Amino acid sequence: MTQKYIHPKDADSSPHTALLGSQFVSYDEATQTATMHFTVRREMITHRGGVQGGLVAGYLDDVMGYAYVASTNGEMAPLNLEISMSLIRLIPEGPLIGKGRVVKGGRKVIILEGELFSEDGKLMARATSTALPTSRPSSTNTGLDA
Repeated sequence: MTQKYIHPKDADSSPHTALLGSQFVSYDEATQTATMHFTVRREMITHRGGVQGGLVAGYLDDVMGYAYVASTNGEMAPLNLEISMSLIRLIPEGPLIGKGRVVKGGRKVIILEGELFSEDGKLMARATSTALPTSRPSSTNTGLDA
């Protein structure tokens, strides 16, 4: 029930992975839920003491995207049309846990959900996304048809 999905060998080569401190943890096939660990770097923090809002969307986008990629065994990736996000608490520098789910993985439209938690389980932010299914991009192919 847990991890049938095999993490693609090139998944960690994307520049955004290093920026976000992303680390794939697991994928639960039964619930189509990906779990990721992030390390929030000092450079992401505003003078208020939390991650800048647009960057929070990046963490949520990453974990929701991984859920869809995993649900297709690494063959497809979402291309966002819309993300709706709620910032519940300031996210400080340090560890962060992300959970992303595929709500609907259709042929033409994908609906995803994501949540970010502190290490002690407090909900920090949540989002939903509407996206298009595309081929999974790589360092040599954008995944978009010309």
